Amino acid sequence: MGCGKGVVLLHLLLVLVAFVVVDAGHDYGKALSKSILFFEAQRSGYLPKDQRVGWRGNSGLLDGKASGVDLVGGYYDAGDNVKFGLPMAFTITMMSWSILEYGKQMGGSGELGHAIEAVKWGTDYLIKAHPEPDVLYGEVGDGNTDHYCWQRPEDMTTNRQAYRIDASNPGSDLAGETAAAMASASIVFRRSNPAYSNQLINHAKQLFEFADKYKGKYDSSIRVAQKYYQSISGYADELLWAAAWLYQATNDNYYLDYLSNNGDALGGTGWGMTEFGWDVKYAGVQVLASKFLLQGKAGHHSSVLERYQQKADYFMCSCLGKGTRNVQRTPGGLLFRQRWNNLQFVTGASFLLTVYSDYLASSGKNVQCPSGTATPSELLSFAKSQVDYILGDNPRATSYMVGYGSTYPQQVHHRASSIVSIKVNPSFVSCRGGYQTWYSRKASDPNLLDGAIVGGPDAYDNFADERDNYEQTEPATYNNAPLLGVLARLNGGNGGFNQLLPVVVPAPNVPAKKEKPISLPQPQPKPMPSPAPVTKASSPFTIVQTATTSWNAKGKTYYRYSTIVTNKSAKTAKNINISISKLYGPIWGLSKAGNGYSVPTWLSSLPAGKSFEFVYIHSASPADIWVSEYTLV
Repeated sequence: MGCGKGVVLLHLLLVLVAFVVVDAGHDYGKALSKSILFFEAQRSGYLPKDQRVGWRGNSGLLDGKASGVDLVGGYYDAGDNVKFGLPMAFTITMMSWSILEYGKQMGGSGELGHAIEAVKWGTDYLIKAHPEPDVLYGEVGDGNTDHYCWQRPEDMTTNRQAYRIDASNPGSDLAGETAAAMASASIVFRRSNPAYSNQLINHAKQLFEFADKYKGKYDSSIRVAQKYYQSISGYADELLWAAAWLYQATNDNYYLDYLSNNGDALGGTGWGMTEFGWDVKYAGVQVLASKFLLQGKAGHHSSVLERYQQKADYFMCSCLGKGTRNVQRTPGGLLFRQRWNNLQFVTGASFLLTVYSDYLASSGKNVQCPSGTATPSELLSFAKSQVDYILGDNPRATSYMVGYGSTYPQQVHHRASSIVSIKVNPSFVSCRGGYQTWYSRKASDPNLLDGAIVGGPDAYDNFADERDNYEQTEPATYNNAPLLGVLARLNGGNGGFNQLLPVVVPAPNVPAKKEKPISLPQPQPKPMPSPAPVTKASSPFTIVQTATTSWNAKGKTYYRYSTIVTNKSAKTAKNINISISKLYGPIWGLSKAGNGYSVPTWLSSLPAGKSFEFVYIHSASPADIWVSEYTLV
């Protein structure tokens, strides 16, 4: 008995230590909010009415017109005004993956709706960019003419030519990454917008077939991309990446067969990687293949997926410094790959370390490295150390997220943020005039690029906050995208339940696809049509509870309940408090307040006819839930 009790106490201690690892230090919730906000500053096209970055205006409104296609919308990739398809698609894939893994944590902090909107802003554009099965527009504008000018997006006078790939001019890497983006996003929208989800999966299937049938590097067809986003790794990794995401989205064994049968020929089982980013996807493929294996989905492909997992382990060991070829680190402990925008590799690696940690923890496994065993908590702890470095725990005590902390970059290499807002001064900023007046200014940017992750320090932790230091002060969408998931995970504490279970994304209200980008309302989940609402006699609210998934653990069946609260009155409700009885498990989306719960802080009021959602898990029938306090105004 004494020995058993000691083991239990040791286990509890380890759990507490693991919890402390992710529960102290920075305000990860605040960092998450800002990191999502950055994407609104990168928007191209007609901005919606609920646009929160108020200093931006509409831009790129004629994109694609000269080619007879509507390419209005999407994202500018970094500090310039070009829409590059390959990094944009990778950005959307990584935002979607973040939501699929940690959507419940995002929902708990009120950011899930904003994250889903950020994905949809990208996928709306990708749908437009794929007007025919074997045609995909991969760039609008070109880097050479764009970089000659320093203008706000709203003032652009640069060439906005659209460039495409097709059967005669293939681009398997671009088409494959776009297929991955569409497939991963289709899972995000599966519950909240099934029609849109189906539309995305159809595009993903067509793009994968296009990529596989007409093989070639996209920058051989879109040559203007070579100087900026050259596909050095080729297209083999994107074909495997797309197949993995299509399998994740469809459970169609065709894609698992492709991933397995081509693993050796396309390098997925052969390449041991020490980087992950918009160009090189192998480590991401290897982590996804490991997930399928750990989920018990491998079937007769087990031996191949085990070889994928060996390479996933290689990546983790290299990051931790326990491998045969380890990733370089700065004296301050930051992973270092290259001097130009190094933080893109740090955020990508941190994401893979985080999800792999959770996959291993869910299956009770460790990583066996050449220099010793690595536990799941060790992987997560190291990912946290990288995020903490970015947020200010470094030799310079500088945050590399703009707007976070007391010291952060003030002269960001970013056209829109460095020039006075068109809403403050609508006077036209000319191509070269922007360089003379704004680029050369030795002063802080007039607009705060809140949440942007800049390129970051050099190999010795040095950083020069100067606008012309583009290697260190330019931000990028693909720097931020992987960080969404890591920040949500760190902010949410322990994972809560098995990370290998089927993905269920909470469903804030995301409107269906329109012909043009539309004004998206604040995230308000749609009430489900069934089962019948549970109400208190005189309450102006309806409450609908639905069991969205269940699983067995240690002889018990656990249920995840989605609860939709709708204001059925003709007035706006404020000061809403929720009472719950017969609840025996964790809850997300509400805050504890006295003897009951309050709605999230971002939901200051609930207009007539609107709804909000929260979720809980326990091994019993639905809890008793009612609105106990409210004010109608």
